[in-house]
Amino acid sequence: MESDRTGAAADRPWHALAVDEALRDFVTGRDGLEDSEAVRRLAAHGPNRLPAAKPRSAFRRFLAQFDNLLIYVLLAAAAITLALGHVIDAGVILGVVIINAVVGFVQEGRAEQALDAIRSMLAPQASVVRGGPRLTVAAEELVPGDLVLLEAGDRVPADLRLIRSRNLRIEEAALTGESVPVEKAPVPVAADAPLGDRSSMAFSGTLVAAGSGAGVVVGTGTATEIGRVSALVGTVEKLTTPLLRQMDTFARRLTAVILGGAAAVFAFAVLARDYAAEDAFLTVVGLAVAAIPEGLPAVMTIALAIGVRRMAARNAIVRRLPAVETLGSVSVICTDKTGTLTRNEMTVRAVVTTAGSFAVTGVGYEPRGAIRRDEEDVDPATHPPLAELARAALLCNDAALRQVGDGWVVEGDPMEGALVAFARKAGLEPELRRHLPRTDEIPFDAQYRFMATLHHGHDGGGFLCVKGAPERLLAMCDRQRGAADDEPLDRDAWRARVEALAAEGQRVLALATKPMPAGRRDFTFADAEGGLTLLGLVGLIDPPREEAIAAVRDCQAAGIRVKMITGDHAATARTIAGQLGLENARDAVTGRELDNPSEPELRRAARAADVFARTSPEHKLRLVQALQAEGTVLAMTGDGVNDAPALKRADVGIAMGRKGTEAAKEAAEMVLADDNFASIAAAVREGRAVYDNLKKVIAWTLPTNGGESLIIIAAILLGFTLPLTPVQILWINMVTAATLGIALAFEPPEPDVMRRPPRAAREPLLSGLLVWRIVFTSVLFVIGAFGMFFWALQRGLPLEAARTIVVNTIVVMEIFYLFSVRYQYRTSFTREGVLGTRAVLLAVAAVTALQFLFTYAPVMQALFETRPVAFRDGLAIVLVGVALLVPLELEKLVGRCLGRLRGHDHRA
Repeated sequence: MESDRTGAAADRPWHALAVDEALRDFVTGRDGLEDSEAVRRLAAHGPNRLPAAKPRSAFRRFLAQFDNLLIYVLLAAAAITLALGHVIDAGVILGVVIINAVVGFVQEGRAEQALDAIRSMLAPQASVVRGGPRLTVAAEELVPGDLVLLEAGDRVPADLRLIRSRNLRIEEAALTGESVPVEKAPVPVAADAPLGDRSSMAFSGTLVAAGSGAGVVVGTGTATEIGRVSALVGTVEKLTTPLLRQMDTFARRLTAVILGGAAAVFAFAVLARDYAAEDAFLTVVGLAVAAIPEGLPAVMTIALAIGVRRMAARNAIVRRLPAVETLGSVSVICTDKTGTLTRNEMTVRAVVTTAGSFAVTGVGYEPRGAIRRDEEDVDPATHPPLAELARAALLCNDAALRQVGDGWVVEGDPMEGALVAFARKAGLEPELRRHLPRTDEIPFDAQYRFMATLHHGHDGGGFLCVKGAPERLLAMCDRQRGAADDEPLDRDAWRARVEALAAEGQRVLALATKPMPAGRRDFTFADAEGGLTLLGLVGLIDPPREEAIAAVRDCQAAGIRVKMITGDHAATARTIAGQLGLENARDAVTGRELDNPSEPELRRAARAADVFARTSPEHKLRLVQALQAEGTVLAMTGDGVNDAPALKRADVGIAMGRKGTEAAKEAAEMVLADDNFASIAAAVREGRAVYDNLKKVIAWTLPTNGGESLIIIAAILLGFTLPLTPVQILWINMVTAATLGIALAFEPPEPDVMRRPPRAAREPLLSGLLVWRIVFTSVLFVIGAFGMFFWALQRGLPLEAARTIVVNTIVVMEIFYLFSVRYQYRTSFTREGVLGTRAVLLAVAAVTALQFLFTYAPVMQALFETRPVAFRDGLAIVLVGVALLVPLELEKLVGRCLGRLRGHDHRA
């Protein structure tokens, strides 16, 4: 960056320079860089980002797929089989392993791409001043000399030399190890000051904990302090979740059981049934491969990845995959109001002064409309209190309006944008801010609930403009602006006006003013907290989103209670809650009532109420803790830095993508790209669908594997000829795991997915119902396989033909079982159930083609000792598959009649 510096200051570090010197070095004025200069500097200095670490090569990612206990068992079996001279058997085992590795490799590649896309969607933004107006730009586009504005909750986007600050404190633990936020001010410090003592600097990657400020960019990318300390580690988030870890543990235990069982079967076959050791070994290899669900973890991870992608398409960006599973258990959603349940397009609808009430027309942020009284347009100039209120609304304001195409957008807070639009409707232009410049300010803070600015005119006279919560300003004012002169304040009358506006669903702000001595260029809290003159009230509306109303209705049908937690007035909250259809909408609990209740009282209030008004972030955290103490699984939305504790404590923290601070996004498991409550409901729907699909994958894999294993075990124990050879079992696993099992990961949500109660948070992976179905379905597979085997032998067919029939029978039964397991609680005998989905039909088509190849291709007949199947036998095989559906569907019907599926498992 030194190339941009000139003059005597060139040899001194940035933190030792005075503000004017820093601005001069970059030829940066108070209006920031011009756009053309910013483009030139971006080309010269490059993007403001750190280089990413080199990702793993494709070859290394492929090799990593073999690092699994189940795969080690299969590789060992393949090696021993090959050593015994059975090349075909060893080749088929390796084929199963390679197919599993390919599936995992492809899935991981897609997951990395999805996570890269998520990172780009969550790219940090920065507020800058360029050529005068305030803009929001990608942090990557910052250049040396840019004038950056900082507010509480922001992530500092580059190294900045501060030029202005107000109660600014920055958390620098990531860079300096300092455990508490550091006070910042523009005053230069010693040139040799340690990094942690450079109070005139704000460093890239640190977090603004409180206050506000502005600074000029002096370092970007690798030229920042954090860039010098370390390079960005470009690792990909590991796709592991509690359910997958649970499945991994289950697979390990199952492997131990299978190996133990295989050893017992081997000993029984050799000692009791006089099998040759080599034949017995090949048989138990087939048994092990049949029983081991080697493809299950990969298929389950695919199901999660598909769910994440579907959620992203619905504007719900999952940052931590466990949230996908947890969403299926959510029973309460605590959400803020503004922008999430409402449109976040504030519009001033009413103005109240001592002269009476005025209506304001216009839509959204477009600065076109009229101010009316008694159905007639009025000129604000003829109503001095109204004109002065509009002036205060424009001056005590950090927002700017910008036209984009046919619409208008706000740079800054939406409520402040609405005040700017109102001021322009009153005939004031933004240039008024230049004529009455701001020399000091107290930024808005939730603790003291007002904002104040100090301004001076050309005559040198100064005055304060203050806006904030009406009850706060009423306590700070002792006079009110009348038509001709100031009057004593009538607090009771103003409180009644506030209640009247709030009862109409409007957000109410009060505005006040106070003259200041001509020579004053700064002021204190004491100056602003007393002696003010009230100018009037403004009522703003932010109507509910239509889609949010429908989403609340969907959540309630799904057994999920929606609780609104807002800082707005209680009357406003009740009105919006009523329009949304929340339960107990008329009974709002205020933050004051949450300040000092006993623990039982707090739990009672948290459980019973659905509307919480005038709350602070601390109240949010206490409500989360109280609800969790009741056993509730909850999702919590938030956008501010002070919401981070509640977001982190919630089972699923949900940050706002547009208005959310970087601190909130980092604490959350999910980020809403559109700040819309409907996206939360859509994410819950997808989360339930993902969990359903995971259960379906398990419910399909374990019974089919169990059925294949039982066939071999029963044949050995009963002394029957094996109905199929070990290599044929390997074939079945290879073709069905890569087709039919994966198809279930693509299943859409079942129609009633949002009409069930939430599943229990601690529901076991193998519920009693699922264990019963594994046993029941496995027995049906054994009956079907042995029935077809003995029927073929009784008709005099050769053993090879009978075994070919058995292999095709098992595959067909797996196909028909797939259609049954697609619906866990409903019958599959419907048009949708019969037609299936595109993924299911493609999987069935693929496995059917492979089975025809297996049965009729001469090369396959030589490899697997198969024989052609006659048309009559093929028809019988299909009828066995149809017959399998009958007891499976009857079992579902009996379960529904007994109410089992409306209990524990129906919450899955």
